[in-house]
Amino acid sequence: MPTPVSVPESTPSWLTINDGQLLWIPDFLSMEQANDAYQRLSLELHWQQQAIMMFGKPIMQPRLHAWYGEKAYRYSGLSLAPQPWAAALLPLKAQCERVANQPFNSVLANLYRHGQDSMGWHQDNEPELGHQPVIASLSLGATRRFALRHIQSKEKFTFELSHGSLLVMAGDTQHYWQHTIPKTRQSCQPRINLTFRQIID
Repeated sequence: MPTPVSVPESTPSWLTINDGQLLWIPDFLSMEQANDAYQRLSLELHWQQQAIMMFGKPIMQPRLHAWYGEKAYRYSGLSLAPQPWAAALLPLKAQCERVANQPFNSVLANLYRHGQDSMGWHQDNEPELGHQPVIASLSLGATRRFALRHIQSKEKFTFELSHGSLLVMAGDTQHYWQHTIPKTRQSCQPRINLTFRQIID
């Protein structure tokens, strides 16, 4: 099995990977802006926990989530009706749109309460995301490890998603790569992740 490649924190630039594109900006938000966003989103978003279908059985998601924007969304047997944009989300959306050069009309917010909250291996490849979806992932709060794995070659990349960092996945990334936020046994404070996306009709 290939050894995972740990991506260093360096000058922001698009990374061309096999069958995909990534943009990594570890200091996308200032500390003041990241702190303010974390506090506001923790209090203002309508967090909930719902069941998804896994191997034909409903299981509770190991995290909290909230869906905001202009379009509905379906994944893993779950239907999410959009809530109107929260005021705290709009400036963050605009910043991500400028850097990604892509409009976004929706965002999936996830709240990882502790190290046992996680996201399994998956692809964001639902039909309503289009052929080459651009997903802008903004992290706030505790640092968590994020891994990408090529479906065919099993090549891996890992990122330490820190407070105020941005990772954009574009090109064919969602067709050829899976990604995950694994559980950790280390003591871990809460983390909020915002994944901005464009839902097409």
